[in-house]
Amino acid sequence: MIALATKYNWKMHQLDVKSTFLNGELREDVYLVQPKGFVKQGHEHLVCGLKKALYGLKQAPRSWYVKIDSFFYEKGFMRIKNDPWSVMTA
Repeated sequence: MIALATKYNWKMHQLDVKSTFLNGELREDVYLVQPKGFVKQGHEHLVCGLKKALYGLKQAPRSWYVKIDSFFYEKGFMRIKNDPWSVMTA
């Protein structure tokens, strides 16, 4: 994106989206114990199954990358051959 902005003399703005990783979709089953203060009486043995990635989850960066990568691909963007992710996702 920076290369395109430079080529076409576009203005750029930087921002930090703290909820980015919350939009990643998990491909595998991930479970966590019930958080303290939210344990339901009589159901202490149950765990929570995650449907979306959480910030701090080991899989969160990868799940977000897969989602944003597919979005750009659908819009007609292509990776350069030197991109290390090209090898990993091919």
